[in-house]
Amino acid sequence: MNIAYKISGTTASLLSGAVLAAVLLFTAVPRLHAEDYDRCQRRVAHAEHDLHEAIERHGRHSAKADHERRELHAARERCWRERHRWWDEHEHRWRTERDWDEHDHDRD
Repeated sequence: MNIAYKISGTTASLLSGAVLAAVLLFTAVPRLHAEDYDRCQRRVAHAEHDLHEAIERHGRHSAKADHERRELHAARERCWRERHRWWDEHEHRWRTERDWDEHDHDRD
């Protein structure tokens, strides 16, 4: 009877460990997914800010502004490649069409 108790105790421990691992796995996945979106949003917002600063300080057609446009494009491309959506900082929403305007900062 003692051996049967040890086996069932071991089985119960393994089962409870498996249940705990499953709970942790399923609660961590949505959080990681949300962190990916948050990181992508921050990258695009930062690139937008840097472009605005470059235009303000160096001019719309400066080398620095061109560099920051490329950085913004790269941030949007990365979001699109990873998530098939990109953050529109002007409208403060996620866009699901790959329809950003490369020259949206060149207009008044």
